[in-house]
Amino acid sequence: MGNYAHDRIVPDQASNLPKKEQVAQMFNEIAHKYDFLNRFLSIGIDIGWRKQALRLLKIKHPQSILDVATGTADLAIMSAKLLSPKEIIGIDISSGMLEIGREKVAKLGLQDCIQLQLGDSEALQQEDNRFDAVTVSFGVRNFQHLEKGLTEILRVLKPEGQLMILEFSKPTMPVIKEFYNVYMNNITPGIGGMFSKSKNAYQYLNESVQQFPEGKNLLQVMEKIGFKKTFYKRLTFGICTIYIGEK
Repeated sequence: MGNYAHDRIVPDQASNLPKKEQVAQMFNEIAHKYDFLNRFLSIGIDIGWRKQALRLLKIKHPQSILDVATGTADLAIMSAKLLSPKEIIGIDISSGMLEIGREKVAKLGLQDCIQLQLGDSEALQQEDNRFDAVTVSFGVRNFQHLEKGLTEILRVLKPEGQLMILEFSKPTMPVIKEFYNVYMNNITPGIGGMFSKSKNAYQYLNESVQQFPEGKNLLQVMEKIGFKKTFYKRLTFGICTIYIGEK
């Protein structure tokens, strides 16, 4: 299994806890403000990103979906509405995020379709060849071991099943890049700290984005593990990227 720079980026460098536990702790702390900050910091653009990503899965009409790092179940809920599958299982390592996700699912009356479970992307409880599609939105950066997480995803996918990853990336256009760097280095941690008392979380967000193997580099990792027909699509000046791979 390869090692990647972002695997070593953790929310709190002074902590002795492994990345996985630090990430769970961090999300438990910011869970109650997570949805609000997401909308606020992305000016709501993240909703459009999720829709575009799910439309790429629509062609195959997936009936069973696993949403890894489901958080507060935003993508799972949108998948239920846009893709109309029979079942969606959402897993996350943060019980605080899942709690809020369950409230949202119940409020929308989607309990029959969506089940949320505490789970680790690197040790999935599901059996082999179980799902038509696996989705991960803004979660692969948080995997403690990228290849281990992707290998587990490949295992639980049915043959010809698809993986969809939605993840932050770095814009390359000079003016956009400059603005983006100021925003991510100064504004995001400042606002994040102001509203959630966790400046660390939003500094970690930026650092993990900076070190993440994006674009062709992530496709190479996916192909190395065994994914076929891989491609990526950049959104909004390259601030976000969709990756697709098939088993």
